[in-house]
Amino acid sequence: MSEQPARPVDDKAHIRHELDLSKAEWQRAEPEGETLEDAVEYAFVPHTDGVTYVAMRKSSEPDGVVLVFTPAEWDAFLAGVRDGEFDEPW
Repeated sequence: MSEQPARPVDDKAHIRHELDLSKAEWQRAEPEGETLEDAVEYAFVPHTDGVTYVAMRKSSEPDGVVLVFTPAEWDAFLAGVRDGEFDEPW
């Protein structure tokens, strides 16, 4: 028997629909001194549970997929960026 690949789990499903992204103040993440045609945008979005989540999307698809991070996940992501974890290998 072949195993089925694990399906992704949306661990933010319980709060995603409650986040008000219509009032989000999106900030573009671009290299200093550059203006990219398509960039990553992020916004800090407070929730009624007292936690401020971080939402991230592609600037070219503002109505597309929005990733949501807890504060701890966002801190871990930023640490990985600073450590070069996501740098291209070439």
